[in-house]
Amino acid sequence: MTPGTHLEQLQRHAIPNRISIERGHGGLDKIIVRTDQSTAEVYPHGAHVTGFQKHDEPALLFMSRSSWFEPGHPIRGGVPIVFPWFGPREGAPAHGYARLMRWDLCETTATPEGHVRLRFKLPPSTAKNEGPEAQVHYEVTVGNTLTMELGVANTDASAPLTFESCLHTYFAVGDINTVSIRGLKGVSYLDRLDGSARKVEVSDSIRFNSEVDRTYQDTTGPVEIRDPSLQRIVRVEKSGSHSTVVWNPWVAKSRAMPDFGDEEYQRMVCVESGNVADHHLTLKPGQSTSMKVVLSSRSI
Repeated sequence: MTPGTHLEQLQRHAIPNRISIERGHGGLDKIIVRTDQSTAEVYPHGAHVTGFQKHDEPALLFMSRSSWFEPGHPIRGGVPIVFPWFGPREGAPAHGYARLMRWDLCETTATPEGHVRLRFKLPPSTAKNEGPEAQVHYEVTVGNTLTMELGVANTDASAPLTFESCLHTYFAVGDINTVSIRGLKGVSYLDRLDGSARKVEVSDSIRFNSEVDRTYQDTTGPVEIRDPSLQRIVRVEKSGSHSTVVWNPWVAKSRAMPDFGDEEYQRMVCVESGNVADHHLTLKPGQSTSMKVVLSSRSI
């Protein structure tokens, strides 16, 4: 299908004063959402939310200025969808193929409450050797909050479907040196900078003065990002998720990533909601599951 045909199909889902379709970075299609409380943008490439901003606040999501916007490459920043595996895999793309594929926009809705909802579907994967076929839907609701819900169903009649999933959210912060994350005290985690050693979080507030890459397990409660520089608190609430990943690449890793600025680690932190590592999921034939994440913010 040609890019022009894609754009024409998307235009059918436009809603006056609420949803418009434009050419985005790299010539990729971009969906612009406007509500009375906020604006957002989503690329069908990866069904990737690249922006959300309440009218009276700075942007909630971080986007790298060095990000590639190219077919076959993930977008760096915003909310990448990780599926059906988390992390590297030999001979296959890191974090799975969902963030590399163009998703189908199935439906758009403007609700009586003033919210705007987008519903996407992941086309059948060409990676059939990865196991049973999954039916994957993704719903993004924009209003005073940003709500994202990822649904997975095993449509195979005879085989179980085992997978990991994660909404790999990049948050914009004013200064990583002053940021703290609360809500994970007492939770066990895998420290990926120490050979995935199992540890327990002992701090009320997680702070950053070096690289952090931790997968917190058995955690279903809300997490807050406190940002004195931007004078706000971001709250991450979720359901259907038992893992929380906290990540900042710091200096050396930032310089090693070609699609990430050398100093951009100072203005971002990832707090990712998912089911990874110990909490990978297995669906029997015909079973389905969903994970919902709600992002909100308030002034300090």
